[in-house]
Amino acid sequence: MNTLVHSFLFLRRAIGVLGLSLPFVVILGKELLQGGGLQGSLSGYYYSDLRDVFVGTMCAIGVFLVSYRGYGRIDDIAGNVAAVAAIGVALFPTSPASPTGTERAVGVAHLVFAAIFFLTLAFFCFFLFTKSDETSPTSRKAVRNVVYRVCGGVMLAALALIVINGLFFDAATASLHPTVWLESLAVIAFGVSWLVKGDALLADLPHDRGELVQA
Repeated sequence: MNTLVHSFLFLRRAIGVLGLSLPFVVILGKELLQGGGLQGSLSGYYYSDLRDVFVGTMCAIGVFLVSYRGYGRIDDIAGNVAAVAAIGVALFPTSPASPTGTERAVGVAHLVFAAIFFLTLAFFCFFLFTKSDETSPTSRKAVRNVVYRVCGGVMLAALALIVINGLFFDAATASLHPTVWLESLAVIAFGVSWLVKGDALLADLPHDRGELVQA
């Protein structure tokens, strides 16, 4: 395996680890350092003691995504779009509890960047990660494709439920904090998909690669 392949695997794993760990770090970290219960959304942790962690993680994801190269030009464009969106999420915070006009406008930009981020990641899962250079994909590749599609579906379903809740049930469900849980689920799905793509999970078995299986 050459250096370039190792670099791609590192990038994918790094993106996956950052995505998978983000909800746990900010939610648990805030409770340990600050207390006060859950925020209304993951983005709401910008207004907590974990602000730097949230912003730094999203910016790091953006940097890794802009460095990512896939099978072709579409992969590169999708990575760049997701990178800009990730950094936009970090630099344009969600609206605070009592926003000014400017803060409300910035909050709208945040929502747009967040939507683009997750939609692009779902696109990766459905259309890019499922591609293969092989005419006869391995059995593990078939399983990985199922995982990619499930992760993409989870992200899209979480986004849809967040929108539906915000439009129709926001006041009734506020005490349950559905948005933070749904966003966390979407981010975890994002992290899992990139860990799988980076061969940290469900990598091909030795005999799938035509290698001898050692006893």
